[in-house]
Amino acid sequence: MLIGLFAIMKYFFVYMLRCVDGSYYTGHTDNIEKRISEHQHGMYCCYTHQRLPVTVVFLQTFTSRNAAFAAERQIKGWSRSKKEALIKKEWNKIFFLAQRGTKQIS
Repeated sequence: MLIGLFAIMKYFFVYMLRCVDGSYYTGHTDNIEKRISEHQHGMYCCYTHQRLPVTVVFLQTFTSRNAAFAAERQIKGWSRSKKEALIKKEWNKIFFLAQRGTKQIS
């Protein structure tokens, strides 16, 4: 019966695209193949529409839409350096960059 649980489980994704101009776009979806195809074919007038082609550079899976949306919002607020560290999975650099943004109280 455990297999049946996995079959009905819905997944959500946060993704980051590198656009042809070198900029990044971050979004979330419940159908990653469809959404990436929509971006690549310019199906929506959004940020990526005028910046084709796009390349997927980061993808993370979540079990709830709220968690995926929260991650998207967090990543969108990050600096370019921090996004690039995430893409490269440079966890120490992400930690360092996060510390730079906090003010030390002496």
